[in-house]
Amino acid sequence: MPTFSKRSLDNLAACHPDLQKVAHEAIKHFDFTVICGHRGKSAQDKAYAEGRSKLRFPDSKHNKTPALAFDATPHPLDWDDIESFHTMAVAMKTAAKVVGVKIKWGGDFKGFFDGPHYELA
Repeated sequence: MPTFSKRSLDNLAACHPDLQKVAHEAIKHFDFTVICGHRGKSAQDKAYAEGRSKLRFPDSKHNKTPALAFDATPHPLDWDDIESFHTMAVAMKTAAKVVGVKIKWGGDFKGFFDGPHYELA
């Protein structure tokens, strides 16, 4: 069974407890890395400037305390393997149902595919 790295646990620690529940359930079934939880102003400004976010600080759910969103990538990571992001999304959505938490996946956003992004609905 996969387990979280220290990096993933540190990033999750800044997230809302309901998101932590989802992630801890999902890791039992799919290996992934939590690459971002809370984002401060400079990190959000950088994500916006690089086109990785459509929102400026403080409008992203990553900017709240605790964070209402996290970004995760399949492990091992291949940014070109879009199917692995879809497979991870199935694991996350299933985990969310198991623990009774409603989430949204960035891959379902209209006009902007954000495969790593999960947020509270």
